[in-house]
Amino acid sequence: MSDWDTVTVLKKRAPKASAMKSEQAVNAARRQGVAVETQLKWGAGSNKQHVTTKNTAKLDRETEELKHETITLDVGKLIQQARQSKGMSQKELATKINEKPQVITDYEAGRGIPNNVIIGKIEKAIGIKLRGKDRGQPLLPPGGKK
Repeated sequence: MSDWDTVTVLKKRAPKASAMKSEQAVNAARRQGVAVETQLKWGAGSNKQHVTTKNTAKLDRETEELKHETITLDVGKLIQQARQSKGMSQKELATKINEKPQVITDYEAGRGIPNNVIIGKIEKAIGIKLRGKDRGQPLLPPGGKK
């Protein structure tokens, strides 16, 4: 117990994961005959959020101009006529269906992108059908079919 020069090692720490990944550690493991699996991560080390993919290049080569489908003008006219017959302004209709007045303006002008949820709300508010074969017909209450 009184020998100050003797050193006793109780536990040797395992190497850290970062040390095991170093080139030296990999080469040492190969020399010892241990099976070593190395993988190169795709896109590792490059701080790129916006990488051009095959689809982007394909879209760039596309010659036709891609546009969103818009509401037809006849549906816009139906909305406008029904709204005016009820004596509502665009703002009042928008408030009634919980949308912005610009949405109603776009739909009436034929610029709106069709959204079945919004169209359904407009149908209920103005009381006419805007979708299907019988556009412009009065909207029947639920269970009103015979």
